[in-house]
Amino acid sequence: MPAAPAVLGSSFFYQAPNEVDPVSHEHVHMPPETKDKRVAIAIWANGILTLAQVGGGIFAGSLALIADALHNFSDMAALVIAFAARKIARRPADSKMTFGYGRIEVVAALINYTTLIIIGLYLVYEGGMRIIDPPQIKGWWVVWLGGIALAVDALTALLTYSMQKGSVNIRALFLHNLSDALASVAVIIGGILILLYDLRWVDPAITIGIAGYILYLGLTEIGGTIRTLMLGSPVDIDTDAVILALSNIEGVIDLHHVHFWQMGEHDASLDAHVVIEKSAWDQLESTKYRIKQALEQEFNISHSTLEFEHPDHIHKDAHTYGHG
Repeated sequence: MPAAPAVLGSSFFYQAPNEVDPVSHEHVHMPPETKDKRVAIAIWANGILTLAQVGGGIFAGSLALIADALHNFSDMAALVIAFAARKIARRPADSKMTFGYGRIEVVAALINYTTLIIIGLYLVYEGGMRIIDPPQIKGWWVVWLGGIALAVDALTALLTYSMQKGSVNIRALFLHNLSDALASVAVIIGGILILLYDLRWVDPAITIGIAGYILYLGLTEIGGTIRTLMLGSPVDIDTDAVILALSNIEGVIDLHHVHFWQMGEHDASLDAHVVIEKSAWDQLESTKYRIKQALEQEFNISHSTLEFEHPDHIHKDAHTYGHG
């Protein structure tokens, strides 16, 4: 027998239980301890590299080397944030955080992308100043430290590559590392040009190029993170198609007050009021099952909360989306 309907104000509805699969939907199956070790190694590598590049950049007079160091420092900070976020995200839900702590990784990604944008703007300014008055630069220092940086950047990129497909936070780290590696290649080329032709303007020009790439990465990726935090609908789900498919299920008359959102990068969710035909009211459980089955099999939405309404007690003038 279906559960008895309840009355809330003038709305006659049935509150379907929230059926959430406790199994993680992360795409990459790797033990959390292994991921944590990889992140820890990357933190140490970037920390040591940053100190070496800052010291070498000051000694060599190379802003490009310092720019690469600042980018590496942002990597280290991003890795520390990611490491902490991964630890926090594994905490179970409690009375204060009833949704759990999984979204902390999205917050960490927002911090990382914001840091990228700030660093990019700063380097554009510094590079512009140095193009006006290029300083003397020790080319060999630039080449050697750029080579060491490239090796470390390649290592950290490899460590995070296999993890980034299942986490927006780790993807932010991978993009940090990838842009660092490309920046190190540019620094090495710049050092060689300075050695061969004394083209001192190349160093600040490369700095501005690195900054432009940093800004591109930050600005193109930050939008999706903000969308998730703003409870935007998943970009890969056609919301109108979902509503149409559910409306065509036997026993369903209409849907309204529909909300699509994401807890994390791969956790699409739906809340909705569903108006059921009078003749189907005594078959509520089977109707609910068909709706949830369609959501999961056709649209990969495994988390849904449904309020079933009797056609004699529906919300008047209700909007399809939102609370209006």
